[in-house]
Amino acid sequence: MYQIKEEKKALREEYSKKRSEMDLEHKKSLDKKIIERFKALATYRYSHTLLLYYPIQGEIDVTGLINDALRSGKRVALPRCESHGSVMHFHYINSIDDLKIGRFGIMEPREDAELFSKDSLGGPTVVVIPALSYDRLGYRLGYGRGFYDRYFGRSGISTVGLVYSEFLTDKLPHGRFDIAVDILITEKEVKVIGK
Repeated sequence: MYQIKEEKKALREEYSKKRSEMDLEHKKSLDKKIIERFKALATYRYSHTLLLYYPIQGEIDVTGLINDALRSGKRVALPRCESHGSVMHFHYINSIDDLKIGRFGIMEPREDAELFSKDSLGGPTVVVIPALSYDRLGYRLGYGRGFYDRYFGRSGISTVGLVYSEFLTDKLPHGRFDIAVDILITEKEVKVIGK
């Protein structure tokens, strides 16, 4: 277990540095291609609810996707981290204007926003899980806090990973609690892994 933690720590540093050195215009172009690939999938078109994130530290920019989903009549929820511990919940938003700076300096829904419940889904639900890197098996390299793996576990909600092809690797170290996504999308391909 210690070895996996050390490997992940080194990889986080490597991919964080790599991401910070990306040319911004090139990054915007890749982001657009990745989002367009996602929007072309039936997984997106027939979804009722999208669980998204507000991009930080060079993550793939999904703010246009948030706006597009809301305009299309989909329900959109973003994560909110509690003020203590490693607890995260998703809350619905009606607009990006509903967000405020939260616990980790990340834009998140207000505390009084309607809570999303995994136990009472109103229709097909898809979560897009942010990461520094993914491997071809669908495992991700996150930021090391385990919020997403703990929250979703084996919930049955469709999971999607968006990643630049140069950040997609053959195999990342993962432990028994790490969860693989169902679909991986790069600017070059869509790879179906799970259900």
